[in-house]
Amino acid sequence: MALRLGAIVEALGGEFHGDPQALVERIAPLDAAGPESLSFLSNPRYQQQLSGSSAGCVIVGPALREVAMARGACIVADDPYAYFARTTQLWKRQHARGEEPGIHPSAVVDPEAVVDPQARIGPLCVVERGARIGAGTVLKSRVTVGEDCSIGERCLLHPGVVIGADGFGFAPGGSGNGGAWVKIEQLGAVRIGNDVEIGANTCIDRGALADTVIEDGVKLDNLVQIGHNVHVGRHTAMAGCAGVAGSAVIGAHCSIGGGAIVLGHLALADGVSISAATVVMRSISKPGLYSGVFPIDDNAKWEKNAATLKQLHSLRERIKALEQSEKHTP
Repeated sequence: MALRLGAIVEALGGEFHGDPQALVERIAPLDAAGPESLSFLSNPRYQQQLSGSSAGCVIVGPALREVAMARGACIVADDPYAYFARTTQLWKRQHARGEEPGIHPSAVVDPEAVVDPQARIGPLCVVERGARIGAGTVLKSRVTVGEDCSIGERCLLHPGVVIGADGFGFAPGGSGNGGAWVKIEQLGAVRIGNDVEIGANTCIDRGALADTVIEDGVKLDNLVQIGHNVHVGRHTAMAGCAGVAGSAVIGAHCSIGGGAIVLGHLALADGVSISAATVVMRSISKPGLYSGVFPIDDNAKWEKNAATLKQLHSLRERIKALEQSEKHTP
């Protein structure tokens, strides 16, 4: 398995310095790359790794052109990380084992489901009544697509994904039935746009009345939970173990860090980024980076700081009272 450097530049562009006939046998990180490897450097802060790398060729940005050329062969691109990503796609197209569209014999597809002939349904998948799977979409093993849910074109759903399980909807039963919860039947579905990728064991719940919506280009990592009636805007990305509670609206081009939580019925504007492990407890109307993580510490110090935090409101009120008294002091 090898790829000619010249062929990469012919396919993807970029400014090449070196022998176009040279071959690379793998794509590797700088610290593990050998003479047969293609690597990349996207952050100038790690420039010291470049001179010490044995990579046969390195993808760099314009600011590192001279340093990279002094070291050896290089491809100069405006965005080396995006160029690296496209290189991995090219590599996979060139070397991937051929997998034809179709439905695996072990998959269960309801006769009333609609599966495009150019879709691929993997082993042990379940596609229920009224579901629709678009062209070029791939369902890996054990994916479940619930009744009446739709998935657009060129989507990729990794193993164990569940689309269209019931949302978590229950009404308090009151004293009349012993306080038992009363289930709210989830009558909506899930609508997923084009070019969406969903990681392993991620769940997207069907809506209670209206549909849960995932717009074009959304990328969800493994073990993400999307509650009922959530609306996720185009090209938003969420890292592993993020959770979005019911009826929240996430804008376009947002990023949600791993383990972050967005509470129900909130709205995030386009271009909002949420740091890992943050709990979003209010709507956000302006783009930007938002964080709400209590720093880790040894337990004794953490408990003291947590106790202090509990007193902040009373301290604030005391300060306000002192300020008011000073204003009225002759």
